[in-house]
Amino acid sequence: MTSPALAAVLWDMDGTLVDTEPYWMAAETPLVERFGGTWSHEQALGMVGLALEDSAGLLQNAGVPWSVDEIIAYLTDEVLRQLATVGVPFRPGAYELLADLRAAGVKTGLVTMSMRRMALTVADLIDFPAFDVVVAGDDVERPKPFPDPYLQAAAALGVDIADTVAIEDSPNGLRSAIASGAVSLGVPHMVSLEGVGAAQLWPSLSGRTASDLRALHAAHTPIHPDETRITR
Repeated sequence: MTSPALAAVLWDMDGTLVDTEPYWMAAETPLVERFGGTWSHEQALGMVGLALEDSAGLLQNAGVPWSVDEIIAYLTDEVLRQLATVGVPFRPGAYELLADLRAAGVKTGLVTMSMRRMALTVADLIDFPAFDVVVAGDDVERPKPFPDPYLQAAAALGVDIADTVAIEDSPNGLRSAIASGAVSLGVPHMVSLEGVGAAQLWPSLSGRTASDLRALHAAHTPIHPDETRITR
């Protein structure tokens, strides 16, 4: 009896791989205040894991008179500016785990609702070839929490979604991963993931390795009888 091997690990970006959520918040507040509105920490937390189009709509409701595209472009530029100044602020253990997966020959994908130009900037700032595929918010018709981003990444990698682990830090992201059929791992950062339905919750990626993800995948994947093959 065998269970399918782990074929790929699919990473969310903001809040999971890199700690850019404070950068987004730092861009949102002055934008709302520029037009006479107020923006609370609770409102900012409510944006974690949302598609950028939905986030832009909330900022419009708070008084920003720009179009959705203008808001998205502004926020993306501001976060990129902070990344260029500070560098890539990896979440604890994320860089080491990603490097171990690459050394172990496990395929990796970046699945983010940030714009593609931002996702590629983050990937390019990592000092090794980190991802086999990048799926960004402007690459999909239906964003997280729909399953489409993860299904698109698995298809691009040529793997069955059931043979992947998806790592997420937000409820919306986890819902997307769960709906896709990936084995979902929640690593909470700014918001709770209790009750969302992750296969497992880890408090941190610190000290975790490719072997830990293989064990997680095996523990949450149905076991199938070995196939009998006729050879000549």
